[in-house]
Amino acid sequence: MARSGGVREWDGIEDMTGQLIETVDEGIATLTMNRPEARNALSAEMLAGLSEAAGRLAADPKVRVVVLTGAGGAFCAGGDVKGFASGSGAGASYEQRLHSLRSGMELSRILHEMPKPTLAVIPGAAAGAGLSIALACDLRIAATEAKLTTAFAKVGVSGDYGGSWFLSQRVGAAKARELYFTADVITGADAAVLGIVNRAVPGAELAEAAGAMARRLAALPTIALGYMKKNLNAAQQGTLADVLDFEAVHMVRTMMTEDHKAASIAFVEKRAPQFTGR
Repeated sequence: MARSGGVREWDGIEDMTGQLIETVDEGIATLTMNRPEARNALSAEMLAGLSEAAGRLAADPKVRVVVLTGAGGAFCAGGDVKGFASGSGAGASYEQRLHSLRSGMELSRILHEMPKPTLAVIPGAAAGAGLSIALACDLRIAATEAKLTTAFAKVGVSGDYGGSWFLSQRVGAAKARELYFTADVITGADAAVLGIVNRAVPGAELAEAAGAMARRLAALPTIALGYMKKNLNAAQQGTLADVLDFEAVHMVRTMMTEDHKAASIAFVEKRAPQFTGR
């Protein structure tokens, strides 16, 4: 299935430009941000499309992994700085601007919490909110030469889309402060060393490596992975008692799945299991 171009309504906003391309193939849903002339900077239309698609794909039992990437050699350059400079939105009240931004930022929560793996594939620039959205995904693979930066300090803003929380979780408080305050640009290779991305490969190998990673994720027991995410998310902010409770409930639930039963039989028979996501 592919969705691009044409006219499509997302929460009352019509996409007339193909700013988001969606494909689903063998359980792998790929969302490609498609504003290459702007390094895939976030527009209202793109954000509406991303939020609608992420929520829908999270609930689709046929989808087993969601991949987020960008067209034209970039991931996402973040917010529309040209719009900031022109004063677009200046006529809105504080409350209106706050509501609009907070609503858009739900995308990060959906990516972080949806009960299936999310993978950011970073071929090039990932800056500001673009980096934050990549960090909201479970896993990240980047081109070694990709450029990543928080960027916010360079335009005099504090940051959004959960980047401060996600980056602190990935690299610790001190390094996150350094990267936010200085807005230093790091490469994909640097990001792999810091643990910001899981893996970095040469750009020419990125598509193949990302495809292999997505296929591997799609072949895993989807229900169990969804509950693993709940456990791991709880572990980042809950107490040990909270996590023990979550683990007990989720362990019993996953032991009742078809995937678990099939895998148990495969283990006894000394063969690889075939997971169906049920």
